[in-house]
Amino acid sequence: MPYTIMKNAEFFTAALARKYVFALQIGSDGMYSRVGSGLVEMFSDEYVRLKNFDGSIVLYSRSNTKFQH
Repeated sequence: MPYTIMKNAEFFTAALARKYVFALQIGSDGMYSRVGSGLVEMFSDEYVRLKNFDGSIVLYSRSNTKFQH
């Protein structure tokens, strides 16, 4: 069962544990779909930066993205 990450402490723990995190956003059909994944590299109250396995870095807004591991 996926665990939804919402609090700063949970993002910090995921970053320290090097957990692979999935970013999900609501699509036009009203369902969540995966838009990205990676390791938590940086987070703030507004954004989360994930680093993918290929080394690319993507910044996601916490207001419209759900994060799970």
